[in-house]
This record gives sequence, structure tokens and C-alpha cells, in this order.
Amino acid sequence: MCLGLPMTIIETDGMSALCEYANEQRRVSVMLLSEPPVGAKVLVHIDTAVRLLDDDEARLIADALEGRDAALNDHDCDRFFADLIGQEPQLPEHLR
Repeated sequence: MCLGLPMTIIETDGMSALCEYANEQRRVSVMLLSEPPVGAKVLVHIDTAVRLLDDDEARLIADALEGRDAALNDHDCDRFFADLIGQEPQLPEHLR
């Protein structure tokens, strides 16, 4: 399984960027993006930034990753998925 991480750009030279997530820093390629600025949040797959994220989407992804870790360690994970609690799954329109 491959997961994307919501990382924040710390510094960039236009071709690569030093990014941070959860106190971990790594250099990633930003060649798929159009010169993202320092402070931008990006979705990183296999050391490549694939798209820009807004703050809300970056937070939701980070919460989901923390929730996954909590569930794997037998801790309560409901607070990480508050936006899903009490909702019934819905099929996409084309599958109804």
C-alpha cells in the first residue's frame, strides 16, 4: 500500500523542496508542480509532490493517518474520523 503524506514546504529551489511532516524532514521533487512557495502544503508520494493541498485537506489527511496509527495500536480512533461518525456510507450515483 502506498500512502501520500501531507507535507509542508520548508525551502525550495524550484526543482526540489525540503518538506516536513510529523517532525520528519525529507527532500522531495516538486517538478510536477508549478513552483510551489515555501509554506505550501503538498501531497507527497514516493518523494514526489504530486499536488497542492489546502489547509483543511492537509489536516484531514493527517488526522486519517493518525487515526490509522491509533487503530493499529488498539487505541480509540473515533476522534480522528469525527466527520464520518454517524454517517451511513452512500453509493456513488452510478452504482445505485
